[in-house]
Amino acid sequence: MDELMSEAMEPVMGEEGCLPGCMTGKGCIVYVIIIAIAAFLAMRFPVVMPEIALPAEPILTVLGFSVTNTLLATWLTMLLLIVGSIAVTRNLKLVPSGLQNLVEWGLGVLLNLTESVAGERGRKFFPLVATIFIFLLVSNWMGILPGFATVGLIHEAHEGGHQVEEVLGVHVLQAEEAGEHETGYTVFSFLRSAATDLNTPLAIALISVFMTQVVGVQAQGIRYFSKFISFKDLLGVIVGPLELVSEFAKIISFSFRLFGNIFAGEVLLAVLAFLIPYLVSIPFFGLELFVGLMQAFVFAMLTLVFMSMATMAHGSEGEEH
Repeated sequence: MDELMSEAMEPVMGEEGCLPGCMTGKGCIVYVIIIAIAAFLAMRFPVVMPEIALPAEPILTVLGFSVTNTLLATWLTMLLLIVGSIAVTRNLKLVPSGLQNLVEWGLGVLLNLTESVAGERGRKFFPLVATIFIFLLVSNWMGILPGFATVGLIHEAHEGGHQVEEVLGVHVLQAEEAGEHETGYTVFSFLRSAATDLNTPLAIALISVFMTQVVGVQAQGIRYFSKFISFKDLLGVIVGPLELVSEFAKIISFSFRLFGNIFAGEVLLAVLAFLIPYLVSIPFFGLELFVGLMQAFVFAMLTLVFMSMATMAHGSEGEEH
């Protein structure tokens, strides 16, 4: 029986009796130590379950205008892109290297993809498509950096809330909830991913759909609007309003797809960090990097496809060149 058990476990256990990935007994000990440290930190420093709110939280007021944490994150994203573009273009070389080489490679891949989808008009659409993709990519990836949704202003909670303890002059929210007759507190974070505020995806969606109409008019002239209003036949009368509704549906689809995926991702990371701190949530950061990339890519590519379709005439008139 012992021989049968050893043969059955041989594919699972290594030569030293360790699990796959542990080449030596010392490797297994390192894994055990890491897990023990994570368990100790989880018990000694429990993670506070953040307050999940759909609307963005106001941080300050400037001349009567409320500045929210998502707006600050948007400004920070734009500042990072501006500084990055200046750093890349400050000392351009004929033979690129380093950061210039990386940026030119990335833009080249995106340009080739744009031209493969839109043909000769690809270069015309490229500035808008690339801007949407790069802005959303940086914004989505910044949302998982340390400090986002964790550092902010402590406010008195309307219901429930947590206790507050001062550590080295800094007020830290504790995992213990406030008692029935105690004042509870919550945190309004300074920074929160821009796409978790529905206003940001909605604004980009409006720009995308509006520019699609502009491109269509530039390519076809006033004839572009015939797909919305046409009395040539009964089919045109029926399909026209549906085409108009589809344009508004694009705005809704663009907005809620991006908002829903990014917001849900941040909630997932927060809940996992609360349930099993310091260890289990780490692989999900890689998942959120992939989701952030795909959402930026899908938004940009759909914009490109819709703009390309807008340049094509309807009916038997063919494409307007």
